[in-house]
Amino acid sequence: MTFKNINKTKKVKKLEKKLRRLQRKVSNKYEKNKKGGSYQKTSNIKKLEKRIKLVHRKLNGIRNDHLHQATNKIVKTKPSKVVMETLNIKGMMKNKHLSKAIQQQKLYDFKKQVQYKCEFNGIEFVEADKWYPSSKMCSKCGNVKQKLSLSERTYICEECGYVIDRDYNASINLSRYSA
Repeated sequence: MTFKNINKTKKVKKLEKKLRRLQRKVSNKYEKNKKGGSYQKTSNIKKLEKRIKLVHRKLNGIRNDHLHQATNKIVKTKPSKVVMETLNIKGMMKNKHLSKAIQQQKLYDFKKQVQYKCEFNGIEFVEADKWYPSSKMCSKCGNVKQKLSLSERTYICEECGYVIDRDYNASINLSRYSA
């Protein structure tokens, strides 16, 4: 089961563009109203900050709604167990190119919702170890690749020559995971 990235939809991109524009506007107003070492907060600045707050609330609502829909779809299929890999979020946030995208995905909230909904519906929830080689292991023969970069989107086994999508291979390996 795959889900689209909500942050790449037209609506979210439009709202983020609006947010950037409003933030630039308010920043310029603060600079214009600077008196000595302090900033004056005018009523126009307050109005702009209120609009910024509303855009943030809309974006947050869209992302939360997407999380609820995705987790519901997972749990409604009535699987016997759900296996989720523990990710090194702190380490991934250090990558300046990926940090914003990772932050917007709300992975912690996603995990908590899946966990709660599985518990509520009596489905076993298993959290795979952070160091489990789900992407590096061949789902056909079990061979583990030593090096696999993030840019390699297809997994090619060096032992048996099996070619499969990297994420699909990881999901098959995680389905066989036992704690």
